[in-house]
Amino acid sequence: MSHHCHDEHSHSHSHSHSGGAGGDEHDHSDDITPALQFSLYQHVNFDEVTALNEAVYGSARAVVRKTWAERLAAEPEVRSDVDEQVIVNVPFTGQVKLHSILLRTSDSDSAPKTMKVIINRDDVDFGVAEETSGTQEFELSRTAEVQELPVRRARFNAVRRLALFFPDNFGDGEEDVTRISYIGFRGEWMQLGRAPANIIYEAAANPGDHKIKGTNVKQMGSGIGGPGPGK
Repeated sequence: MSHHCHDEHSHSHSHSHSGGAGGDEHDHSDDITPALQFSLYQHVNFDEVTALNEAVYGSARAVVRKTWAERLAAEPEVRSDVDEQVIVNVPFTGQVKLHSILLRTSDSDSAPKTMKVIINRDDVDFGVAEETSGTQEFELSRTAEVQELPVRRARFNAVRRLALFFPDNFGDGEEDVTRISYIGFRGEWMQLGRAPANIIYEAAANPGDHKIKGTNVKQMGSGIGGPGPGK
């Protein structure tokens, strides 16, 4: 489609960025602990979250900022603008191993039907999103429950940023507005030894990282910044 000409322009609507605390539900407390396991919330670079074809500028950023406790709040939500397609770009503050993506939409025609995920590209517009096969595609459910979508981990073991492309909704061409009210991520933050090169620790093998002979103890980094054991 070629009519996304004002994708990232602000529409200067007066739109609250609050989490809509009034919609919080506390009767789901039994599943908070499992959901927060492996949460990548603190590793999202919220200030750099952007979207293409969002009706209210900044709404995607506000949705990604929602905590797990706010997942059932109706507002804020991302609404598509000139047609049903939306792209949400989510960068992380470092490198992560992604396990799954969490979404909450609705049991309505405005719920997205498909999601294509593209990793580690900062040039994803609608042309790129439609032409590339992406890293993985998902068929979504029409439900108001939070959907957890496990990724193929071998493809998502060094993720710095995600582009989430929602090309259609359950309106099958009859509904121009796609709505998404919660987006979350589960995975593992990369350990320092596997982090990008801006970490000051040496990447070279270190004797202190090897098992001590005759034991099952592994000394991690004991020789960083100086000679290894026995030197």
